[in-house]
Amino acid sequence: MAGRSRLALLLAHLVLLAGVAIMVLPVYVAFVASTHPGADFLSGGVGLIPGTRFMENYRLALLDGSSTAGIPPVGPMLWNSLVMALVIALGKIAISLLSAFAVCYFRFPFRAAAFWLIFITLMLPVEVRILPTFEVVAHLGLLNSYAGLTVPLIASATATFLFRQVFMTIPDELTEAALVDGAGPLTFFWTILLPLSRTNIAALFVILFLYGWNQYLWPLLVTTDTSYYTVVMGLRRLVSAAGEADPVWHLVMATAILAMLPPVLVIALMQRLFVRGLTETEK
Repeated sequence: MAGRSRLALLLAHLVLLAGVAIMVLPVYVAFVASTHPGADFLSGGVGLIPGTRFMENYRLALLDGSSTAGIPPVGPMLWNSLVMALVIALGKIAISLLSAFAVCYFRFPFRAAAFWLIFITLMLPVEVRILPTFEVVAHLGLLNSYAGLTVPLIASATATFLFRQVFMTIPDELTEAALVDGAGPLTFFWTILLPLSRTNIAALFVILFLYGWNQYLWPLLVTTDTSYYTVVMGLRRLVSAAGEADPVWHLVMATAILAMLPPVLVIALMQRLFVRGLTETEK
């Protein structure tokens, strides 16, 4: 039995290692291609060994771009994507915390109807309401601005629902004890609810950061100024330019690697809290 268990464990690890290899191999090939000249990618001379132009290619992608191919530098695009992802994630969490707090702990007319109206908006994704949202943003003069990139995407019915479920698991005795101690609504929210929701906030932050970072359609509509391009839409333009101009696939691959780094870092740094936030069921 012990030998059979060890064999099953070994097979499970081999399967997992094979899955990791399948996932990592395309990323590694992209990294290797980003360290070679662009012509090597088209001629099939890249191989699996990194080249000697790592610093040059990444400096060119980040700071200079390619004037001959009409490719802008990636550094400002990374900054725009970072601002967009952070503002969307933090804004969604802040608004959702306050709206869930109001729905759970305040008594006002049509409280349940207000929550269900928020919840029903889950059936209206950005793609469904994109034309009226664009018209409002255009009339407010928010095109080609950080406000236009972020504000229309801040509201989140999903996060409101999740925080409401978290707050409903908090015992009523804790709320009564806070009232007896003289804690007001904001004090109770800041000193009790927020610390108890820390892991859930971390889990949602990771999900919402990735949501904001990967946005493509909305930035494509509200930005015509290259100084507000995000790295996702910039990468798509790089691919188009690479097919029409000189071989710049080394810049495309370098941009793809750079675009992956911030989400990977966020997940790696917050992995423990992220897993706890998804698996915690009791307070």
